[in-house]
Amino acid sequence: MFTVRTLATACAWLCAAASAQAASMSTTPASTAPRAEVIHWWTSGGESVAVKQVAQAYRSAGGVWIDTAIAGGDQSRAVTINRIVGGNPPTAAQFNTSKQFLDVIEAGMLNNVDAVARAQNWDQMLPAPIIDVIKVQGHYYAVPLNIHMQTWFWYSKAAFQKAGIAREPASMDEFFAALDKLKAAGIIPLAHGGQSWQETVLFSAILANMGGKELYLKAMRDRDQATLLGPEFRKVLLAFKRLKSYVDAGSPGRNWNDATALVISGRAGFQVMGDWAKGEFTNAGQTAGQHYGCMAGFTPSTPYLIQGDVFVFPRTDKAQAVRAQQLLAKVVSQPNLQVNFSKLKGSIPVRTDVDATSLDLCARKGIEIMKDRARQAGVTEVYLTPDQNGAMQDVLTAYWNTSMPVERAQKSIANALKY
Repeated sequence: MFTVRTLATACAWLCAAASAQAASMSTTPASTAPRAEVIHWWTSGGESVAVKQVAQAYRSAGGVWIDTAIAGGDQSRAVTINRIVGGNPPTAAQFNTSKQFLDVIEAGMLNNVDAVARAQNWDQMLPAPIIDVIKVQGHYYAVPLNIHMQTWFWYSKAAFQKAGIAREPASMDEFFAALDKLKAAGIIPLAHGGQSWQETVLFSAILANMGGKELYLKAMRDRDQATLLGPEFRKVLLAFKRLKSYVDAGSPGRNWNDATALVISGRAGFQVMGDWAKGEFTNAGQTAGQHYGCMAGFTPSTPYLIQGDVFVFPRTDKAQAVRAQQLLAKVVSQPNLQVNFSKLKGSIPVRTDVDATSLDLCARKGIEIMKDRARQAGVTEVYLTPDQNGAMQDVLTAYWNTSMPVERAQKSIANALKY
């Protein structure tokens, strides 16, 4: 539940550290090359390798990349907004393709990127769920780098073989049956990181797969009270809570990439996580289809819940800073960079005119699915404000971790999304 106001007071020590770093940079000799300090949270193994592609592309284009990596999306966004509010903004900052930066736009704190959008015809090229959050009142305020799908099912081929699972589950019942086989084989059935945002990802996957696009959009986009209080939504909540029995005792507080490591090692069978997890498989030297499998959903009609990563550019009138921002916007928009980044990050390029032949099996699956606009839908953060999403997240986490009755959880979510 982060807004401009709350973030302006959060993570004080991180902001102090970032400001000190920026201050030390200002003492270096001036350069005619565009200098871009970029705040991001790409700090895991696969992410770190991927972001180096962006940095190198910026340098190759004649710029100077100043890397400010801050672990954790919430912390990174808090530092970014504190820096903007405090008058010491970075040149650019990573956000997700969501309403995370809507308050910043409404406060007049970002430069738009309309020139790049017009040159590349974003109105026709980009998927509607992405346009809906980066274009506000007729102006584009973020440059999308990639598309992530939040609710992939990753599984270990070795764990499947050990548990005697012959094929991918094609329904919720088959998924539970596979989890039971993994449990009987002494394998952690579901690798899960016990953090509130990860519980929201898991819940979204169950909602999309059990309810389909119609129920998902009625609940998350329309916030329809009859749907949220109805029997189908209740079934989703019950299935979500049932999954808790397949998670190991070490789950609470676990980072997502540590959960992925359990699947990579074969200690766990499944993980439900965004396709950024694929970057960890790649970094570990594993190959999709050989060492691990990926499912975008149980059926060919399961909605494909998309978000992604974008760069936003804090408002400034300084010519050198604007020049650096414009160069980064152009670099990030290039097809080759988006392909090279996605190979390592696990995502797919946001541009539709790229050569995807060098991408892996899972990425090619995602690109093929994206051609079907009927399957496209946004993640919860695309439709809900940060406050709404945070309130729902709090309920889901409490429901997951306590003996809260399903009736209370259902009513609490409906109330959280009422206005």
